[in-house]
Amino acid sequence: MTETAQALPGFLREAEQQSWTYQELLVALCNHEEHRREEKTRQKYLKWAQFPFEKSLDDFDTIESMSLSKRQIDQLREYDWLDQLFNLVLLGPPGVGKTHIAIGLGLEAIERGKQVAFVSMGELISLLKTEGYVRKSAIRLKRVRQADLVILDDMMFMAMETNEANLFFQLISDLYEKSSIILTSNKGPDSWGKMLGDQGIATAILDRLLHRCEVIHMNGESHRMKYRETIFE
Repeated sequence: MTETAQALPGFLREAEQQSWTYQELLVALCNHEEHRREEKTRQKYLKWAQFPFEKSLDDFDTIESMSLSKRQIDQLREYDWLDQLFNLVLLGPPGVGKTHIAIGLGLEAIERGKQVAFVSMGELISLLKTEGYVRKSAIRLKRVRQADLVILDDMMFMAMETNEANLFFQLISDLYEKSSIILTSNKGPDSWGKMLGDQGIATAILDRLLHRCEVIHMNGESHRMKYRETIFE
């Protein structure tokens, strides 16, 4: 309670000015300590999540989006799906806001006290392959497995080797019915077998991901291309 102790003189001055009772002073100190701890936890969870950037759901343009309505986003923000260990699969071409939605949901989950881990597919495969002998990889994957919500970005953007597919399957098995997963991909599940190089592994992964899942197809024009910056006037 070092920070609360440092703030004590200010509370004592306010208590004197406002004629607080001892009980009111104690409540104010306890509230200060609780808020301080909550903020410390939030900052820790944000650091652990390792978002590549921060995007709010309030910034997502549902008018331009051809896939998600404001009502649907509001329903996702209630987080019943997270409490029930549902997964979300966001499918669509590049630039339609899949990662924006995933990060926005992740940030709000942290505000609710949930642990979140964000990892791109390329980084994940590297972590899985080096977990046994690289300490940073082991620590990162431990946090992924402990997270309430795991965001896997750009799944199946490139083909996997058999050993990589097996490692990925093992991670999905570890997370199954323990964590919720948000997965973004520009390839539908029907093409995952080819990307994984093994239809059996693809079927086993799909079985776990889609057992309790909402698949959201996001279409439309790429926001990055529509609002791209140019050096020419």
